[in-house]
Amino acid sequence: MAPWQQGGVRVGAPVAVLAAFLAVGFVGVYRYVDNYWLYRGFPRPHDPAYVQARGSAIRMDVASAALGGRHQPVDVYLPPGYASHPHERYPVLYLLHGEPGRPGAFLMTVRLGVVEDELTAMHHARPLILVMPFGSTGTFVDKEWANGVAPHEGWETFLARDVVRAVDARFRTIRARWGRGIGGLSEGGYGAINIAIHHPREFGLVESWSGYEKADDLGSLFGHRRSLLVHNTPLDTLAAAAPMLRRAHTFFWLYSGRDDRFLGQNLAFASLLRSQHIAHRLRLVSGGHNWALWRGNAADAYLAASRHLKENRVA
Repeated sequence: MAPWQQGGVRVGAPVAVLAAFLAVGFVGVYRYVDNYWLYRGFPRPHDPAYVQARGSAIRMDVASAALGGRHQPVDVYLPPGYASHPHERYPVLYLLHGEPGRPGAFLMTVRLGVVEDELTAMHHARPLILVMPFGSTGTFVDKEWANGVAPHEGWETFLARDVVRAVDARFRTIRARWGRGIGGLSEGGYGAINIAIHHPREFGLVESWSGYEKADDLGSLFGHRRSLLVHNTPLDTLAAAAPMLRRAHTFFWLYSGRDDRFLGQNLAFASLLRSQHIAHRLRLVSGGHNWALWRGNAADAYLAASRHLKENRVA
């Protein structure tokens, strides 16, 4: 008698059925987890019917000398009408993810591409090029968008120099600070502020969505060196950079949830901006530190960028 037959009863069939059932179940679980990771429980983003012209998402790789020649993926969202207006140049908004992080979250979870399509279709905002780099060696690896103590850990330089140069070389950008903004959510908001303070000639607008202004004492990145922690703490470095930021007319646009654990740092930083006479706005919104908050405020963040990034201006 074959091993799959006992007492004249065929047992292979139910085993096969069970295996198939489990396989389908695992596939279902994988798809659920994958969809949740992409959309965080929100519906998949899609343009409403009134949007006739849509933007397009592409991915490019940037080789960074600051990272020892490492190639990093960079997602780019080209605005509606980019291909059909070959002589037009566009302001750029660089968006930095949090940790754990992935650049696609701005399009998939925050739905910022749909927001741009909607606002430009209604003529409420000017079109922008959205640039979303990957700022780490792994989704769960914390690099803070900062230059670390170890060789080839220049994540700040990767963004402010290598990515900006690559984007300006490939796309029809406005290659000046008044047409270039930097923003981000959570750790990306911290990174945007920190990088803008260190590079005041690069960015005319800084947005922080639930960010913070004090460097985390990460031994793997900063080696617990006090000098590096101070250098990467905007609460400590803003005053020295203030004259240049004022001359550059840099505008800081920040928001924080009233229940956010970083609210105190944002209030202190806004007070410092005010004392240094740097143009800014801090919005306090209902909520904590989560995707619902960032998704719900995406349109306001885009509108702020559209208002403060200029299309043409003399330096």
